[in-house]
Amino acid sequence: MNWILLIIAGLFEVAFAACLGKAKESTGVETTYWYVAFLICLGISMFLLVKATQQLPIGTAYAVWTGIGAIGTVLIGILVFREPATFWRLFFIMTLIASVIGLKVVSH
Repeated sequence: MNWILLIIAGLFEVAFAACLGKAKESTGVETTYWYVAFLICLGISMFLLVKATQQLPIGTAYAVWTGIGAIGTVLIGILVFREPATFWRLFFIMTLIASVIGLKVVSH
């Protein structure tokens, strides 16, 4: 269950980063809505991270949380914000995915 909470926390990390990107692109009151959504996603992500770290090792949990956030944010950047999908970007994202999986496998 704690791994599920950690994965959801990582997804909310992706969401708060995406909200920042959308806020940057928006104007007027829409910008405020994106910042409010950012704060909500940030709060949920932090709460779930804290809950997960009550049972999981902090080093592993934090590394997995940031890994999910980094991977997801790069993918959102490519898919939503039209950032380049170069070979090297994708290569290093794959190494990050392998590292997150490796941490899960070796953690108890």
